[in-house]
Amino acid sequence: MHPIDSGGAHPGLSHVRRLAGTFSIVARDPASGELGVGVQSHYFACGSLVPWAEPGVGAVATQAFVEICHGPGGLEQLARGASSSEALGALLAADPGPELRQVALVDAGGGIAVHTGGRCVAAAGDRAGEGFCVQGNMLRSGNVWDAMASAYGGAEGDLAARILAALGAGERAGGDLRGRRSAALLVVSGERAPRAGEGRLFDLRVDDALQPVAELERLVEIRRAGRCLEGAIAAAVAGRIDEARELFAEAQKRHPENPEYGFWAGISLAGAGRTEEARAWLREAFAADPAWLELARRLTETDLLRNDPQLLAELEIE
Repeated sequence: MHPIDSGGAHPGLSHVRRLAGTFSIVARDPASGELGVGVQSHYFACGSLVPWAEPGVGAVATQAFVEICHGPGGLEQLARGASSSEALGALLAADPGPELRQVALVDAGGGIAVHTGGRCVAAAGDRAGEGFCVQGNMLRSGNVWDAMASAYGGAEGDLAARILAALGAGERAGGDLRGRRSAALLVVSGERAPRAGEGRLFDLRVDDALQPVAELERLVEIRRAGRCLEGAIAAAVAGRIDEARELFAEAQKRHPENPEYGFWAGISLAGAGRTEEARAWLREAFAADPAWLELARRLTETDLLRNDPQLLAELEIE
């Protein structure tokens, strides 16, 4: 048991369960409506506790002596139509230890609400801007949240890129007093999802690493490649083959060590009758790993690749 969990010896901390968080950002992109949370901490796997978001509803960061229920609870309030301020007020009113909490919310309209309890460990503070808020506790310096806010405001790119810029600036300004260990990024669509589980654009966690934000940046680039792949397959299914080919190429450019993009490009082009182009893509994938050749053979059993002996011979799948 952690010493601060022993309620009898420390009655003032009887509501403490986990000491998580450290510094984070919640934000809404005004152009796309996307909503997101980014966090870095010395705490192991901070992404399992701090960031919460729901497409078209809002985003929440709950940290310090974290009350994890404030994440889903805040989203539930926002989904019912509460503003970020109203949702935060309801969370704190029901919390037996609000002075220990640090919570920030952004709603679907870009409204911001933030609370830094008076007993959060210094340096602790927050700074709200238009459509975003940065906050931190147990920091090496009180400059961290200001550095994050400046970096976010001056960054270019989509919401994920701007959140990463804020996290990097927070680390450079001193970061967590205890050091760095984990980080997470959660970005969702600005539109409510028609089905549960949809609308998550980036949902990435680095649970334990020497350079967690740098590792998060690497994962974001791989996720961007994956989104290109998803778009390419959708375009191919819709018959927009040239668009699909460009997206497959972009995916491969972003993540060149993964032969999967070329494999699916070849399969899609083969389905569109572009056998010569398909063969070029597939040869590269087969050379990288013979397992892709075996997968191509198996696809013929599921009608995902036409089981035509002449086609398979032309594609060198026999």
